[in-house]
Amino acid sequence: MSVSSPSDPESSPGTQRGPHVTEREDGEPEEEKVCAVCGDRATGYHFHVMTCEGCKGFFRRSINKGVHFTCPFARSCPVTKAKRRQCQACRLQKCLDVGMRKDMIMSEEALGRRRALRRQRRLAREQPGGLTAEQRDLIGILIAAHQRTFDSSFSQFAHYRPAVRLYIPSPRSPSPSGLGAPSAVPSPQLECGAEDVLPDVFSMLPHFADLSTFMIQQVIKFAKEIPAFRGLPIDDQISLLKGATLEICQIQFNTVFNAETNAWECGQHCYTIQDGALAGFQQIYLEPLLKFHISLKKLRLHEAEYVLLQAMLLFSPGGGHGGCDPGGLGPLPTPPLSTTPPSPDHASVAQRDFIDQLQEKVALTLKSYIDHQHPMPEGRFLYAKLLLLLTELQTLKVENTRQILHIQDLSSMTPLLSEIIS
Repeated sequence: MSVSSPSDPESSPGTQRGPHVTEREDGEPEEEKVCAVCGDRATGYHFHVMTCEGCKGFFRRSINKGVHFTCPFARSCPVTKAKRRQCQACRLQKCLDVGMRKDMIMSEEALGRRRALRRQRRLAREQPGGLTAEQRDLIGILIAAHQRTFDSSFSQFAHYRPAVRLYIPSPRSPSPSGLGAPSAVPSPQLECGAEDVLPDVFSMLPHFADLSTFMIQQVIKFAKEIPAFRGLPIDDQISLLKGATLEICQIQFNTVFNAETNAWECGQHCYTIQDGALAGFQQIYLEPLLKFHISLKKLRLHEAEYVLLQAMLLFSPGGGHGGCDPGGLGPLPTPPLSTTPPSPDHASVAQRDFIDQLQEKVALTLKSYIDHQHPMPEGRFLYAKLLLLLTELQTLKVENTRQILHIQDLSSMTPLLSEIIS
């Protein structure tokens, strides 16, 4: 008998089996390895000694817990496979006598970390690319939706009013060259607020209105290609589109942004931040917008990451309010236009919990994709950087909406845009 620690179910897998003989590659029988402590079948070297799983676990627990065992007899109890549980003091002493080393025992915390690492490696081996089958299917659906609806060459952008770039000569604004030469476009520091240049500041407004309508239509088509979105009630679809469309447009627009020229290259069209000023937008919006696109482009995102970002924005119950026809076929009854940005509170979303789950699923997929597709140091903090950029994008949307509502005639030129921001 002994003063024992909690019961230790550490019998090895071979405890109930009879003698076992293995055969070597040359056909000669190989003797079974036995535990130096109890004589059971050994599984390998543990703490410097060939032992079974049972004695390995017993030794580790005894040392980690610091339990003091006492033998009521002469400290000479037999330690065998059958009797090893009868006196733990003698069993521990024999572990030490045969050479098991305390200094080779890992702490419980270190052991837990090693086990967790092994589980992660096992899961990584079982899941190609580190993604589950469901996550790979989700990425496939989103990429297909993006490719079917986003025209990166803008070849379908055919019905539009021409891009007119008119400037009032001034010492601070050299005259621009023709369309498509971003390096020759004047600096965004052009004073667009002065009364004598107001007529020319809005020279790009009609073209911008048509471009906005085209991009909004692409976002609506993208959303409708996603089965999970189509399965939502129509009011929820409207609400999500109103909340996310302007932000998704910027994510899509970033895919055609050239960080070397700071220009958006859309097939035969080429736009700079100055074109936004010529459409009536102010520098308080345009300067952080350009900074956002530069920062996002520097991350060198894959197509999968772009579409997952778009889906994260789409499935956000904190987006806009109901009232916009998601098909772009015509306005539904909407509240009067307000001069304040859309409220993030969305009482109109019926399936809030389901949408939250969808967004969480998309976010986890993005995190897993980044972890397995971007090696260090490239992938270091990439997911965190994207979340910060999405926060910046939300701030940009608020200022963008405020300025859209104050640009004269823009609402009448783009009824679809008016529905989105109402």
